[in-house]
Amino acid sequence: MANYEDIFKKIISHAKEYGYVFQSSEIYDGLAAAYDYGPFGVELKNNIKNYWWKSMVNMHENIVGLDSAIFMHPNTWKASGHIDAFNDPLIDNRDSKKRYRADVLIEDYLSKIEVKIEKDCAKAQKRYGDNFNKTEFISTNSRVLERQKKVDEIKEKMNHLLSSGDFEKIKLLINDLEIKCPVSGTNNWTDVRQFNLMFKTKVGATEGSSTDLYLRPETAQGIFVNFSNVQKTTRMKIPFGIAQIGKAFRNEIIARQFIFRMREFEQMEMQFFVRPSDEMKWYKYWKEFRMKWHESLGMGKQNYRFHDHETLAHYANAATDIQFNFPFGFKELEGIHSRTDFDLKSHQKYSGKKLQFFDNEVNKSYVPYVIETSIGLDRMFLAVLSHAFHEEQVNDNEKRVVLKLPSLLAPVKAAVLPLTKKDGMPQKAKEIMRSIKLDFNCQYEEKDSIGKRYRRQDAIGTPFCITVDHQTLDDNTITLRDRDSMKQERIAVNKLHSIIYKKINLAKYLL
Repeated sequence: MANYEDIFKKIISHAKEYGYVFQSSEIYDGLAAAYDYGPFGVELKNNIKNYWWKSMVNMHENIVGLDSAIFMHPNTWKASGHIDAFNDPLIDNRDSKKRYRADVLIEDYLSKIEVKIEKDCAKAQKRYGDNFNKTEFISTNSRVLERQKKVDEIKEKMNHLLSSGDFEKIKLLINDLEIKCPVSGTNNWTDVRQFNLMFKTKVGATEGSSTDLYLRPETAQGIFVNFSNVQKTTRMKIPFGIAQIGKAFRNEIIARQFIFRMREFEQMEMQFFVRPSDEMKWYKYWKEFRMKWHESLGMGKQNYRFHDHETLAHYANAATDIQFNFPFGFKELEGIHSRTDFDLKSHQKYSGKKLQFFDNEVNKSYVPYVIETSIGLDRMFLAVLSHAFHEEQVNDNEKRVVLKLPSLLAPVKAAVLPLTKKDGMPQKAKEIMRSIKLDFNCQYEEKDSIGKRYRRQDAIGTPFCITVDHQTLDDNTITLRDRDSMKQERIAVNKLHSIIYKKINLAKYLL
C-alpha cells in the first residue's frame, strides 16, 4: 500500500510545484477540501471541458447546451428529494474527535483488500511473464478468490444496511471488521447518524425578510426545470439531450484524496430525454458511448471498468459507474443512470406546470424518461494527471519526471526555445511562436541550458519542444523534440503547424 501512497504524494507535490493545483487560501494555512487550479491546471481543465463539450454537444445534432443558475427556488430541492433524502451516514471517533462517513470507512477497508489482489496479480505476472493470464488467475487462484469473496460479501451487506437505513448494524459491521480511526488508531466509535449534505444560505435585504436557499448539490435539476424552455425554443423532438458544465456544492463529512472528493466541484452532465418504453435501449447506448469516450484518450482499457449499482437511488431503474484505476484503486469517475420519469413528474407536481412532450409519431403526450451521464470534471482531471505522471531513468546518472498527457489535453502544445540569448535566435524564436500561437497554446522560454528547459517542459507535459539554433537562421529549419520518446528531428518551419495539428486534431479522437 505504501508504494501507491508514495506515488500519490508525488503527484500532489508535482501538481503544486508545476502550477496545476494549489491549496485554496494557502497563505492563511489553507481551507480543507478546497483547491485552486493554477496556470497549467486551468488550461488542462478547460481542454477536458472542451473535449467533452465537442463530443457530447457539437457532435450530436440532438443535444444542446445550457448554463443554469447555482441558486434555484427552494422548492426545486423539495421536489428532487434532496431536502428529505440527501444524507450521508456520519460517525465520529471519540478519541481523535474526527468525523467520517461510515460507508467510506468500510469502502477504504475493502480497497485495502483489492490492493492486495492487485499485488497478488503483479507477483504472478512477474513470475509467469508473457504467459500470465490475469483473467484466468483471478478466477482460479484460491487466495484471490477468498479475498474477492470477502469483498463481495461485505459490499452486499453494507449496501443492504444503507438502503434499509439500519445504522445500528452499520456500526456493528464497522466494529466486526475492526476498522480503526486512521488518526487515533482506536475503534471507539459513536453511533451512526444522518447528515444532510446541502449548504444552506439566505437571500434578502434583512434577516426578517430573507429566504432560505441552497447551493445546488448537483447541476441536473437546472436541466429538468428548463426542459420545456429548451424543448420549445430549440424545437427538439424526443429523443434529445441537454448538456451542462457547472459548479456544485456538497458539505461532505470528510473530503479527501486531494481533488477526488471536494466540497466545491464541477460536473459535466447530460440528461437525455426518451420515450418511456425506450429507456433501456438508450441506457445501453450511452454506457457504450461514454466508455468509448474515455478509452479514446489512450489511458489504457484495463484502467476502466463498469460497476453496476446493486442498490438503486429512489429515482432510478438502472445505474452503473465507470470506474478508473486511480493510484488509490478503482473509484467512480462517471455515472450513467436511467432516472425514469421521476424528476420531471416531481417538478410537474410541485410547480403545477406541465412538463410533457407531445409526440406526433405516437399521437399522445407523455412525461419523458431520462438517461443521465454525469462525470466529475475534477475527478477526470485527477485521472488524467495521475495516469500521465511518470518517473523515468534517462541514463545511468539521470532521471526525469514527465507528464505523458494526451496531446489533445496538454496545457501547452509546444515550447519555443532559442538555443542561446544572442545572435538573433530569440527574435527568430518569437517570430516562429507568433506564427503558431493563434492555433496552439505555446510557451516561450530562454532561461537555463537547453537540457534543463527540456526537463521543465517534460514536467509540464508539453508534447513538443521547438529549438531554434544557428542553422535555423541559415535554412529556416528547427529541431523538433517529442516529449514521450525524446526523439529529435530536423524539420522546416513551414511544416511545423501541420505536424502539431496532426498530433492534437480532434478528429483523431472523436471520429
